[in-house]
Amino acid sequence: MGGIFTWVQFTGTSTMLLELVELWESFWPLKEELALCRNPSLSFIKRHLGFPIPQSLLDKLRRIQVLLRREALQTFFLGKPLIGQCDPHQFLESLFESELGGETTLRFFKWSEKEIGVFYGLQVYCRLLHLLAREKKYSQIRSQLHGAVQVDRFSVSSFFHTLSVCSDQFSQNSVVPDMLVLAYVKNSNTQLAAEAFERAGDYGLRLSTISCNPLLSGLVKENKIGLLESVYKEMIRRQITPNGITFNTIINGLCKAGKLRRAEDLIEDMKSWGCSPSVITYNTLIDGHCKRGGPGKLFKADSILKEMVAMNISPTVVTVNVLIDGYSKDENSAGAMRIFKEMMNQNLVPNVITYNSLINGFCNEGKTDEALKLHNEMENSGVNPNVMTYNIIINGLCKKGMLEEARNLFDDIVFKGLAPNDITYNTLIDGYCKAGNLANAIELRDLMLERGVPLTVSTYNCLLMGFCQQGDEEKASQLLDEMKKKGLRADLVTCNILIGTLYGKGQSSKARRLLDEMLGMGLQPSHVTYNTLIDVFCKERNLKAAVNVMKRMEKRGKQPNVVTYNVLIKGHCQKGKLQEANRLLNEMLEKGLVPNRFTYDIIRDEMMDKGFIPDIDGHLCTSPS
Repeated sequence: MGGIFTWVQFTGTSTMLLELVELWESFWPLKEELALCRNPSLSFIKRHLGFPIPQSLLDKLRRIQVLLRREALQTFFLGKPLIGQCDPHQFLESLFESELGGETTLRFFKWSEKEIGVFYGLQVYCRLLHLLAREKKYSQIRSQLHGAVQVDRFSVSSFFHTLSVCSDQFSQNSVVPDMLVLAYVKNSNTQLAAEAFERAGDYGLRLSTISCNPLLSGLVKENKIGLLESVYKEMIRRQITPNGITFNTIINGLCKAGKLRRAEDLIEDMKSWGCSPSVITYNTLIDGHCKRGGPGKLFKADSILKEMVAMNISPTVVTVNVLIDGYSKDENSAGAMRIFKEMMNQNLVPNVITYNSLINGFCNEGKTDEALKLHNEMENSGVNPNVMTYNIIINGLCKKGMLEEARNLFDDIVFKGLAPNDITYNTLIDGYCKAGNLANAIELRDLMLERGVPLTVSTYNCLLMGFCQQGDEEKASQLLDEMKKKGLRADLVTCNILIGTLYGKGQSSKARRLLDEMLGMGLQPSHVTYNTLIDVFCKERNLKAAVNVMKRMEKRGKQPNVVTYNVLIKGHCQKGKLQEANRLLNEMLEKGLVPNRFTYDIIRDEMMDKGFIPDIDGHLCTSPS
């Protein structure tokens, strides 16, 4: 071997080699110029390069003068070793065999890949990671794996195979597999992270919560609850000791998926692993029950709160806010206020989230006076309302037709030093449009433009609905053109508004074309879309077309609901096809759909009053009281 290897064998000096690698990195960009310098004197180099040299490089050049006295080093700095005499793979192998350590080896590895395009195989890469792991150079390992994952340098299976065979000192407790799983998670690739978790088990590599907890969290964010449970079970099987974060993450995922009983069972699992449930654990469970819906959800949430207090875990403002929000959304403002008073008795200080939830509850129940009173109380207690507070109240006032009060509150936002957002404007515009006050709606739209608040699709949808309801097709068309010019794409609501307008005019062919256009735009029609179109055809007595729309609906994975069947049953009755209407009624019952008041009105008015007694094939069909 020539070049550096001759010198390494001749000196055996690790410090000198490290300095050599550092100098090599510094002067590599000047290799062509230095290669022309037959006279290694400093003055000649300075003169030959022909440009000012920074003091830091001058100091290094002086050091080079000392090193250049060795003939082997002269050939190195003349740029020859990597080009001819020295193989970088061999040089890297020498670094592995030397005692210079992982940091120096990594520097040469990175430099030679970047500057001279050397590509090292997976085996070399894994050896380097092992070397860094032995020296506890964890930040360097993280950096290398992050880069490798970003460019998809290797497959998961090939990495684990190579990692397990490339070193005689391979350890089952190596941090490298842990960091690989973590790298995939941080690059938002939970699927490959889960695959790496699985492969680690295949090769008997022990992982820890350092990688498993972030993996579980990533699976929750992506709503992959089945995979979340599988990873947890495998963790327990491999005796990877879970901690409080592990359990809280899984409980959160199960609650989001509505698996509340399973989430509660994990409390016992926590205790068996020596982990005590925390306030976060109970807050998550309470929130899960509040969002679940259905009867008894708030009773269960209250019982969990009592269990929490019995465990000597003090509720926080977050706990109370979750409960208040649950009661408010359930339109139980009395229950929400009860929790609020208990909060005050416990010396917990309410925040803007607390008040917003209470105000929203009152507005949902149409109790705008109580909402405004609470708004004043909020300000008097030193809690500053935010834009969301105003948006909630303005929406409540608009629903009650109190547009003047809503506008006064809107003007108050700016007076308080807050900036109304697009939701604020859209809410008030929608209120004006529904009241038929389109002049004020347009004036607000112009104010948005003046103040630099971006117009959204929702803004145009509100205006479109207003003008369509007034039958102003020309203005509606202008708004659609304006949307297009602004680069705003029509959404499902836009299309439903337009189909509804065509429905009112009995223009079924145009409505059907619009449905095709929606599908072409990648929009997924809703039940409202299909049901409106079915009703259009039924009113035109085109029952075949109406049934075809329902079949098309089913083919696209949207199951007909009670409204769908009500429209079809009524349409068949009005055309005198009572037997077919009876068949549709039975089909609806067979699918487990519960008839509503409109269903019974149709049966009475369109069937029984005409002397036709429906045969419901033994289905239980009890009229609502």
